[in-house]
Amino acid sequence: MGTRRISREQALQALFYMDMHHDAVDDDPVALFCSCFAKDKPAGPFFHRIVDGVRDHRETIDKEIERFSNNWKLSRMSCVDRNILRIAVFELLFCADIPPKVSINEAIDVGKRFGTEESGAFINGILDSIRMAMERSEVTHVPKTGKDTS
Repeated sequence: MGTRRISREQALQALFYMDMHHDAVDDDPVALFCSCFAKDKPAGPFFHRIVDGVRDHRETIDKEIERFSNNWKLSRMSCVDRNILRIAVFELLFCADIPPKVSINEAIDVGKRFGTEESGAFINGILDSIRMAMERSEVTHVPKTGKDTS
């Protein structure tokens, strides 16, 4: 398994943890997560890029997910699917150095591993709709971040 896949899976776990403990008063939930759950595989720069990016742009990311998820409110989605989508949409909108097909394929694979039988198809449908809208320039909020060497 590649370094970026491990980072994506750890980012999913950290975002899931933060999503489930949104009422907890942690000064630094990422550091707490890393100290408790990522001891064997230390989180690298790509993990932090994803987690920080999703946290910084969550409102924009969530709006795009809801916009393209027909008849699904974000709150009704499983926590796993919701956070896989957040990671992939962050990559689609804010990471110019990652090809959209890579972000989508990674999200589908992670969804199949951690989600339900339907997660892969569900995630693919939403992300592919966002990708096509980006190609048609219908998604306008697409600031680019610099390249990451991890």
